[in-house]
Amino acid sequence: MENENPKSSMLDAFFRIHDFLVAHAFMPIRRQLMDEIDWNDRLIAIKGGRGVGKTDFLLTRAKEIEEAWAKAAEEEPVNRRKRRTMKDIRPCLYISMNDFYFTENTLVDLVADFVKAGGQYIFLDQLFKYPSWSRELKRCYNKFKTLHIVFCATPVMPLEEDNHDLQGIVKTYNLRGFSFREYLNRQTGLRLRSYTLEDLLQHHASISREICDRVKPLNYFYDYLNHGYYPSYLESKSFEAELLKTMNTMLEVDVLMIKQIDVACLHKLRKLLYILMRETPCALNISTISEEIGLSRATTMNYIKYLKDSRLINLLYMEGKNFPMKPSKAYMQNPNLAQMIFTREISKQDLYETCFYTSIHGSHKVNATERNAMFVIDGKYYFDVKETASLRDAIRPTAVGELEMGRGNQIPLWLLGFLY
Repeated sequence: MENENPKSSMLDAFFRIHDFLVAHAFMPIRRQLMDEIDWNDRLIAIKGGRGVGKTDFLLTRAKEIEEAWAKAAEEEPVNRRKRRTMKDIRPCLYISMNDFYFTENTLVDLVADFVKAGGQYIFLDQLFKYPSWSRELKRCYNKFKTLHIVFCATPVMPLEEDNHDLQGIVKTYNLRGFSFREYLNRQTGLRLRSYTLEDLLQHHASISREICDRVKPLNYFYDYLNHGYYPSYLESKSFEAELLKTMNTMLEVDVLMIKQIDVACLHKLRKLLYILMRETPCALNISTISEEIGLSRATTMNYIKYLKDSRLINLLYMEGKNFPMKPSKAYMQNPNLAQMIFTREISKQDLYETCFYTSIHGSHKVNATERNAMFVIDGKYYFDVKETASLRDAIRPTAVGELEMGRGNQIPLWLLGFLY
């Protein structure tokens, strides 16, 4: 024991943690993003809001690699001249950067030991807690040519165009909460596929009919709006309590810590969020809000932007406009958040608009428009959102909250939850 290599011992300790976490990882359904990522890239960021399952996503990918590696090792020809066979190598390592080890040791040094031991895939979590994270990622990328690095990124972490260290080397993918399709598949055991927006615009009647032949989506849709966006609804704990904790972590870590805002401002941030929860969807009267929370107009606008960046709210701008201009309207980021204020009951119309925005904006540009429509998508598709279907056909595509099967220009709102 006296001759034990401390570096080897530390690596073994990380592997023990890795093995436990991989064995207990819980991804209730296979997320579509898993098959959209080009895993050949050597530096990949999985960006997503709190509570959408980024950690389990990394651990599930590590498990898949290890299973494939073990299978290949069984088929590897026997070669006694090899110093090390596939069976001797641990290909993956998951590390949380909040480990106290990194208060005195560098990521580069640990990665060097991992690569020397034959490792090829490293998964990094809680990276924002490591002060020089982007600089050391670049060093690892440049130094270890056989290594694949995948890391979780909070929405407010600077990546690609906002980070000089990572420009041109990192590929960023967004992990969102469950789509209605993913939620429906989880609840029913079905394997319903996703569709493009163009598919839905052209064929929504036949697509919705095919799905309704297998399941009644509206029997699940309202539960999804209430609690289905966040995977934590599957846990035995109180969903509302867990989501409240997640929202506070977004404020205290994603906004205060990463944006380096004085902790004394936390109360004002919480009050700002409460005002938006109380009113959204709504146009923003910045002067009134600024006065109510006791901040300047410019600081209030910056705080609103931080809430958007942390994926607590969404901002709807007119075509051609963006921050720091005043948005046309504010929404909560998803319908689950929209129902987290208990001093008012959100209307179905407001809830359906929020759901529409959430379903569309991850893959498409959503704007307000001066035309007689509620939304314009990608500058060419003009949409309305309605609570109930009309006997007369709509003049433009209309997402209808309480419509089961499409007809004419009236598209079931639930079907837009099949975009991913």
